[in-house]
Amino acid sequence: MTESGLSAWVVWALLSAAFAALTAILAKVGVEGIASDVATLIRTAVVFLLLIGLFLASGESLSPSAISARSWLFLVLSGLATGASWLCYFRALKLGPASQVAPVDKLSVVLVALFGAAFLGERMSAVNWLGVALITGGVLLIAIK
Repeated sequence: MTESGLSAWVVWALLSAAFAALTAILAKVGVEGIASDVATLIRTAVVFLLLIGLFLASGESLSPSAISARSWLFLVLSGLATGASWLCYFRALKLGPASQVAPVDKLSVVLVALFGAAFLGERMSAVNWLGVALITGGVLLIAIK
């Protein structure tokens, strides 16, 4: 826990949410006048270069052989899913308003809860499931024109 009483993961998750919000607004402006796939390529290149810089600055060593085949498989699949998500997200931003695209994209929160329960055996309380239902309802209300 931090001095303010928040767990470290909560702080990082809130920062992630803030940056995701900025991503939607900045990307909506950036995708104007260019193909969404080009915008995704530029964004991905920036992320890749940033991560290389962070990795080099960290001083960590990279030993691909020390990573299990299972980890490689699931990280590669995760990377493919991320790429597909980004391509779809930028296409949606190109076609629709950021104020509606971003919330619909956040249905991923609902899907993570469902997939976590179905595939990872994660258990959530009735209150947690109520939250999932409320998120779903909120997205639907935001998405309706």
